[in-house]
Amino acid sequence: MADNTVWKAVKPFVNGGASGMVATCCIQPIDIVKVRIQLGSVGSPFGIASNIIKNEGFFTLYRGLSAGLLRQATYTTARLGIFRVITDKAKDMNKGQPLPLWQKAVCGLTAGGIGSLFGSPADLALIRMQADGTLPAAQRRNYRNAFHSLSSIVKEDGIGGLFTGAGPTVVRAMALNMGMLASNDQAKEMLEAAGVDGATKIFGASAIAGFFASAFSLPFDYVKTQIQKMKPKPDGTMPYSSSLDCAMKTFAEGGPLAFYKGFPTYYIRIAPHSMLTLIFLNYITEWQNDNGF
Repeated sequence: MADNTVWKAVKPFVNGGASGMVATCCIQPIDIVKVRIQLGSVGSPFGIASNIIKNEGFFTLYRGLSAGLLRQATYTTARLGIFRVITDKAKDMNKGQPLPLWQKAVCGLTAGGIGSLFGSPADLALIRMQADGTLPAAQRRNYRNAFHSLSSIVKEDGIGGLFTGAGPTVVRAMALNMGMLASNDQAKEMLEAAGVDGATKIFGASAIAGFFASAFSLPFDYVKTQIQKMKPKPDGTMPYSSSLDCAMKTFAEGGPLAFYKGFPTYYIRIAPHSMLTLIFLNYITEWQNDNGF
């Protein structure tokens, strides 16, 4: 099967999507706490999680899982597959030599931007489902699952409504994937040069990738979340006219650190997800290579 032309073409995409979906199942409760913090919940992450369980039930921590899995099946399938394809092409053009960091960064930016376009509707559905519990009962949309959320958005806002916040989503994905994918490949090479191999190399490189993914992407994630969850004011106007307007108002009200609101929880969510995705991807690929896939 390893010599099958079709399998060779789709393999990076299949592996990327599978690793992202498994990681999402592990991280979903942390993700919903992160969203609640960004939407104004106060207290420690553990306190917020406890309140969610007490007031809304344990399985509220997994609200939006169907949208999260759909997002991974689109966004992560595309971004990890595209990154591996264009990185391999770049290595061929570089005569098999390791790529410099700037080229890895360009590959990460490209893969993240294209991949996010595929995943933007599912990302919007995920944010809407997770934020629904913070609204007054009369304003809740009460989505049953990801597909109900998507169909409701289309009914209310048309097809274009599926891409609400797509601009900041794309920018955020470009920043995240530049930090995550470029640093992961670079860290692997540096650790190998230092004599580190095996599980230690995989874990160490993924941990480094998780930090840079979080640090680079949180400001864009904050703006994206505000845009995607906003509702009209009583006078019918929207709180923000654009992503730039949101960023400027946030900066004016809270300064640069306002964009890093909830960073500890965001890091705890993004870093483990990035780490688990890369670890699962590595072991899936190794297993396939060892078994002729």
